[in-house]
Amino acid sequence: MRHTERQALNHDQPRSMRFEEVRAARRAMLDLPHIRPLAEFAADIRLRHGVEVPEFDPLDGGVGASMLFLFEKPGPMTSDVKTGRTGSGFISRDNDDPTAEATHHFMKAAGIPRAETITWNVVPGWNGTRKITADELREGVAEVERLVTLLPRLRVVVLVGKKAGRAAPLLRSSGLLLFESAHPSPLVRASRPDAWTSIPKIWAKAAEAC
Repeated sequence: MRHTERQALNHDQPRSMRFEEVRAARRAMLDLPHIRPLAEFAADIRLRHGVEVPEFDPLDGGVGASMLFLFEKPGPMTSDVKTGRTGSGFISRDNDDPTAEATHHFMKAAGIPRAETITWNVVPGWNGTRKITADELREGVAEVERLVTLLPRLRVVVLVGKKAGRAAPLLRSSGLLLFESAHPSPLVRASRPDAWTSIPKIWAKAAEAC
């Protein structure tokens, strides 16, 4: 195991991406065999669409993942552009924000091994707003279909949040098992506590189906 890989594995903690040394260690892992094809996939989207697309987290399962967690759209803490707090440049459960922190804890509560998961967004690019247009959704699902071809062990897709759930009709022909859960954001926790507490239970059922 490379030194950089060992270092990053020691930082498998909520909000650890707030530290530059952790972000640097993850960037150094992007050339590892399990993540390189996905880094190339993200780079291709950046080039074709001209949007800011975060990297996949190398601590996740990469191309060996059996479960794909599709969130809605990247948020500001996935961005590494220096505006206010520095984001990580990754879509990661270790990002420095409450949604990522909740995701980290819910994954553990559901008993899902990190190596079995990969996290992505139905709309892959951050463009300064969380709004999702119909065109963005359609184009995003096309990119998800491309992503699936890179994941030979994939069995389950979990659509996380109402906006992600809009992609369900477009993914039903994939042959993959689809699950839907609430989004682990502070807004859902405050407004829909029952939906919030159900998240790890739904994720655990998805893992069982896998």
